Amino acid sequence: MKEDDDALQASIKMLERTSKGVECSELEAITFQGIQAVELRTGFLRCYFVIPIHAADQDGNWHAGAIATLIDGLGALTVNSFTGKFKASVDLTISLYSSAKIQEEVEIEAKVVGSRGKLTSVLVEVKRKGAGILSI
Repeated sequence: MKEDDDALQASIKMLERTSKGVECSELEAITFQGIQAVELRTGFLRCYFVIPIHAADQDGNWHAGAIATLIDGLGALTVNSFTGKFKASVDLTISLYSSAKIQEEVEIEAKVVGSRGKLTSVLVEVKRKGAGILSI
């Protein structure tokens, strides 16, 4: 369907531009810098991300605020690929199972798990690349 293709292409373009710091806020540019989309289809996104030094907390771990910003943004892109609309997050719940260190590479997978009316639910998982161990 053309509308699905248009929404998907818009999401792909937005992710590419945001990862390069083009047409986005400074916070988004810093947060998405270097992210690599591996697979993006309607309602699904997989990417790789090397955690940059500027996203560190005082202990050298990936800062929780940087994690939340990235998860929120990737969730919005995934919803857009599914609905063709960018929606505001109304409930963002993040469970941290272990820490991720700076310069560690992670795999992030976001998928639409439900949609009813104007509400769309997305699950975003962050795993250590290669190990498949749930990190965030």
